[in-house]
Amino acid sequence: MALLDWSERYSVGSRMIDAQHRRLFDLINDMHEAMKVGQAKVVTARVLDQLVAYTRTHFDAEERAMAAVAYPDLAAHVAEHRKLTETVARLNDDVKAGTVGITLEIMEFLQYWLTNHIMRIDRKYAPFLKS
Repeated sequence: MALLDWSERYSVGSRMIDAQHRRLFDLINDMHEAMKVGQAKVVTARVLDQLVAYTRTHFDAEERAMAAVAYPDLAAHVAEHRKLTETVARLNDDVKAGTVGITLEIMEFLQYWLTNHIMRIDRKYAPFLKS
């Protein structure tokens, strides 16, 4: 069973952004699955690298889309993105250094952050993309 299941309730109405959000779900699910089967050490570094890189790619695309429609809360949204990018990059560094392992608490943080960010923050720009 996946940690995160995509559903239309997470849709922001943009095929591109929704596809990118689904990819983030997949990456977090890959880490969770590896943790469940005792392969976290083998898989985590690779998947965390992908998560960090893809998060940056996604945030750049999302920010360009919001700028194109003159989204009024762009600056605050960008600040949220920077905060998560720094947190995940720091986690990645800690995992690579061996000072922290992937735990259920970290998986729950990633799950909560992604779903909460989409539902509470990303959905605010959805009407601007549709107009």
